[in-house]
Amino acid sequence: MSQLILIRHGQAAAFTPDSDQLTALGKRQAEKLGQYLAARKLRVDEVFTGTLKRQVETERIAGEAFRAAGLPWPEARRLPGWNEYDAGAIMGRLAPLLATRDPLFGKLVEDFELNRAARDRNRYFQRMFEALMEQWVSGELAHDDVEPFATFHERVQQVRGEILGRDASRTVLVFTSGGPIGACVQLAVQAPPAVAVQLNWRVKNGSITEFLFSAGRLSLDSFNAVPHLDSDELVSFR
Repeated sequence: MSQLILIRHGQAAAFTPDSDQLTALGKRQAEKLGQYLAARKLRVDEVFTGTLKRQVETERIAGEAFRAAGLPWPEARRLPGWNEYDAGAIMGRLAPLLATRDPLFGKLVEDFELNRAARDRNRYFQRMFEALMEQWVSGELAHDDVEPFATFHERVQQVRGEILGRDASRTVLVFTSGGPIGACVQLAVQAPPAVAVQLNWRVKNGSITEFLFSAGRLSLDSFNAVPHLDSDELVSFR
């Protein structure tokens, strides 16, 4: 049997001009992850990441912590198939379209803008974003500059299939984002595609999701685990 381990990047700088970078907390989460994997003396045969800075930086920090324990860490391969969906494009292009069609959604946008600087802004953002994502997933809301959900789902399925399709017992680590992790879990349990985004909402920063696989067989072993984040202050969703 082989093992596929999906790791969500550490906390990124949401609601800032350059959101594709780790915060101080995100860097700490990545370091704790690498130390945890090293303490397990995990044999790492292959490492993949997407091409987003937050994914690459999480892998770099975790890899440094792993090597500091005297353990080998393979050079990572960067594949855009493991990138997150473009939330910025979805918000920037699709949200204005939906707001003109749906007054209720327009009110959600207004509430978020009014509370953008509030401590509980994530709550307002999540209400608005979930409603928007439902329309994106359904395909009823589209724009030429926004990757359709079906295309996103297909590319994740493809890079996942490339790993699962190769024989030999090995452990593969992938540093990715909540969307691809949700899609991989949804595919593993054979749930409808829309479930991928619903799972995405629960994926913690720096979390570990594990699968076991062999030729023609795949099973989900754990989802969204954070045993390495040993205090509430280290746990985050966004």
